[in-house]
Amino acid sequence: MDEKEILTKVRKIDIKARGLSRNIFAGQWRSAFKGRGMAFAEVREYQYGDDVRDIEWNVTARYNRPFVKVFEEEREMTVMLLVDVSGSLDFGTTRQMKRDTVAEIAATLAFSAITNNDKVGVIFFSDRIEKYIPAKKGRRHILYIIREMLDFKPVSKKTDIKQAIEYLTKVMRRHCNAFVISDFYAQQDFQHALTIANEKHDVVALQVYDPRAKMLPDIGLIKVVDSETGHETYIDTSMKKLRLAHTAYWIRREEELRNVFAKCNVDWISVATNENFVQALKLLFDKRG
Repeated sequence: MDEKEILTKVRKIDIKARGLSRNIFAGQWRSAFKGRGMAFAEVREYQYGDDVRDIEWNVTARYNRPFVKVFEEEREMTVMLLVDVSGSLDFGTTRQMKRDTVAEIAATLAFSAITNNDKVGVIFFSDRIEKYIPAKKGRRHILYIIREMLDFKPVSKKTDIKQAIEYLTKVMRRHCNAFVISDFYAQQDFQHALTIANEKHDVVALQVYDPRAKMLPDIGLIKVVDSETGHETYIDTSMKKLRLAHTAYWIRREEELRNVFAKCNVDWISVATNENFVQALKLLFDKRG
């Protein structure tokens, strides 16, 4: 896209996302994604009158004198968007590409967050950490994030969700609300990394898919290309057995994802590129709120 196209698209997403965040999600955001109330700040020596339940036993044992944990009230939340920028997002057979749906969802979440005076940051990932944007407040910051999502050119086309989640755990020292937005086409097992991340943070998974991932049309012989590896092949979609096998694979894969998120105690929703993602987000917010 050239400069004019990018600015036009940023403007459209800006208007749509701000409208949704103010008119639909404004009252639900805070109840759906609460802060922890009190956040760990530091360790200091025990003083007369301190609550013994706040004793930090590891530090106490190390220095052979009592230390306590000091907490401070969390007055704002930090929201981190883990955005998949791998090659498989460059696919769409209906209204728009998966990448466009990801950008709209991420923008809506970002505007919902800043409407509540929360900070927003982004981790763009493929099979590596492509870019990290630290969390900040303000509409200008959100517009910068949206522009990056629309125009970002990743170094790699492959996907490694496990590495992205591990990076989140490493870079975010304090509690945050994290949204992993991806089609979740990844070879690596990310369950252990997700479990650890969700113990420290509040992680939500948002799957974006194209309807053709669920069901192939009967249109005869077609050429298909793996957007992450470049591998090309031909398939005959007129074969009913092939179409049924394709759908069976989708159902099996979705069940595996559902089991992973359930074991990690992570809320998740699935959105197709031809669906209204607003309804899916509202269901998520209602469930959590």
